[in-house]
Amino acid sequence: MSSGGLELPPGDSGHEGGPADAGGAAPGGAPAGAVSLAPQAAAGSARAGAELDWGTEAWSEVRTRAQRAGRAYIWLNLIEQRLRAVVGAVLRPIYEPVHGGDDWVVAAAGPAGQEWVQRAVAVREVSRRKGYLLDSADDNVLSFLTLPQLRELMVQHWPCFEPYFDDRREIELALDELEVTRNVVSRNRALSRPVLEQAERASARLLEVLGGGAGSPSADRLPIDAVEDLVGDRYADVISVHPDRVRLQRQLPAEDLFGGARRLDAIGIGLNLLVQNFSGRRLVRLTEAGCRVRLLFLNPASSAVKRRERELGLRKGELSRSVEMNILHVRRVRAGLRDPSRFEIHVFDETPRFTAYLVEGQSSGIAVVQSYLRRARGMESPVLVLRGGGRGVPRDADHGLFTTYREEFESVWEDSRPVS
Repeated sequence: MSSGGLELPPGDSGHEGGPADAGGAAPGGAPAGAVSLAPQAAAGSARAGAELDWGTEAWSEVRTRAQRAGRAYIWLNLIEQRLRAVVGAVLRPIYEPVHGGDDWVVAAAGPAGQEWVQRAVAVREVSRRKGYLLDSADDNVLSFLTLPQLRELMVQHWPCFEPYFDDRREIELALDELEVTRNVVSRNRALSRPVLEQAERASARLLEVLGGGAGSPSADRLPIDAVEDLVGDRYADVISVHPDRVRLQRQLPAEDLFGGARRLDAIGIGLNLLVQNFSGRRLVRLTEAGCRVRLLFLNPASSAVKRRERELGLRKGELSRSVEMNILHVRRVRAGLRDPSRFEIHVFDETPRFTAYLVEGQSSGIAVVQSYLRRARGMESPVLVLRGGGRGVPRDADHGLFTTYREEFESVWEDSRPVS
């Protein structure tokens, strides 16, 4: 019997005080229920001891686990801090004037939460004695409450929170989705990719609800998350890379990319991402709502189109006709506008080097950029998604690619010709 009152498993027959039990012993002399730390030696082998080395596959597995858990932990940490701030802002003015100090948290928890609040108080006292409180702002009981406990305070006092948040069910469903991830991360277990992606979606949705902010769809489609903020400087303003345009549009549909734009500049051969995936009516509404549009096509009569046709193995005139049809389509869109001057169409005669869609909303911008490969169509070429400057973007714009492609667009635009 141990000091904690737990009964230890008996030893094998080769140790003093450990009589063998033929009916309860596992193969190899280990007692029933015991877990061996060493692999069973092959028959006739004299090798003993545990195998401690990790192979290449094992290292790859633990790195994947650590990367997923790290990303999930950052999201969970963000949610917990935000929820703690919300709970404190709403409940402190109600309970603190009556109970004072940290006792307001105990009073808010009530009899149902007395046990976990007292546990949080005890943990804070231990942290004080051992010097674990590195920031005086954390020396309060509220900072020691966990995510489920903060949720419980919010649910118990929902009438106090209702004036600030419309949908209690949406908040609870998002917290339910996060609880699975929290349980896995806190116990250092394997986190699958689908569960991680679900947690990221739930976290982004919850932060939006708890933040109470609203913006344009193009700005909210790719919010700056904590992971991007931590490691983004390593990759300039590149926020995602996709092997082709199909995978891009799964994450960033055309409606989310162009919807809500206040400024849209595009350069390329035929601009199929815009012309073929964003309806003319939607483009009219976007422009009438105040968006300025500048489209820069490759001249379908230029020699550069003929060279591109030969590179892709297309029949003579096939690519030029496709570009002409796209230009005719956007001309019809421009003809239906009350103010056609806000919708400009130009063509250029230079060798096309890239296609880019520079979309700027009220608060931030997004750019989709593709280089032209010699034997691959635009649909099959790798795609970069860039974060543009604006509110909430911490990076210096001079070190980003968005500015580089913006300057390149302006340079080609100056040398281009308008389409009547």
